[in-house]
Amino acid sequence: MSRLFLRYARGVNAPRGVAVLAGALALVGSLCAFQLPFREYPAVEYNNFPLPPDYQEKAEFYFARLMYPPAPYAQFDRAGPYWAQGNSSWTQDYPRADRHFLMAVRRLTRIHARSVEQPVNLDDGNDVYNWPWLYAVRPGEWNLTDAQAVKLRDYLLRGGFFMADDFWGSDQWEVFMASMRRVFPDRQPVDLKNTDQIFHTIYDLNDRYRVEGAWGAYQGDGVTPYWRGILDDKGRVMVAIVVNSDLGDSWEWADSPSYPERFSSLGIRIGLNYITYAMTH
Repeated sequence: MSRLFLRYARGVNAPRGVAVLAGALALVGSLCAFQLPFREYPAVEYNNFPLPPDYQEKAEFYFARLMYPPAPYAQFDRAGPYWAQGNSSWTQDYPRADRHFLMAVRRLTRIHARSVEQPVNLDDGNDVYNWPWLYAVRPGEWNLTDAQAVKLRDYLLRGGFFMADDFWGSDQWEVFMASMRRVFPDRQPVDLKNTDQIFHTIYDLNDRYRVEGAWGAYQGDGVTPYWRGILDDKGRVMVAIVVNSDLGDSWEWADSPSYPERFSSLGIRIGLNYITYAMTH
């Protein structure tokens, strides 16, 4: 069965009072009938985070979190070969970060977002094609199989969008790229410019800075933040790469008085820009 993405437009509240076109990505045909239902997994940080009362509400936007096998000696992995059952690196910040961020999507835009995340496993048949937005935390600890890399490439070339966040330094960058080279052996990440549309969909984000984790400043060679992307043949950002910053923590701890507000403020704005870019490009 051919699986393609279809885009449609809606209005989004811009902070300057300007309506910005946004859209939700939907699937052609009867794909929604085959979506896997909402599911939860044990996480390395949270195992009893409360479900919102409306978690089963159908919506136009779903925050899909990528499940992935860990690289050897991954720092946050507790599951090894049983990574698909949770307690692995892909569950860092989960589900608190996802649900806090979705609250911001609902409050700051007109996008009808579901209040809970959707864990997505590339090994689950064609399920990934039902979720046009895909987010991964700690991809400096992942190790995609060849089959997963092929499917992720196909997903992205059909119009999907993938955001990689929270990995640090040259060692983790190399682990990330070892899998990305299998996804796109013919495409290299580029540094995104301040003038690129992804930084101006809702907020103008010319003045970006490193978003620190709740644990404090990273030490080593991961000091300078990078905002990178992998582009398709038309120049669309397919993969948005956040290096040496921790947007997941900025969402996770947005309600904590001890976490600096300026980090959450920037992290949320970047996430909102990336979502609206993915929905309109």
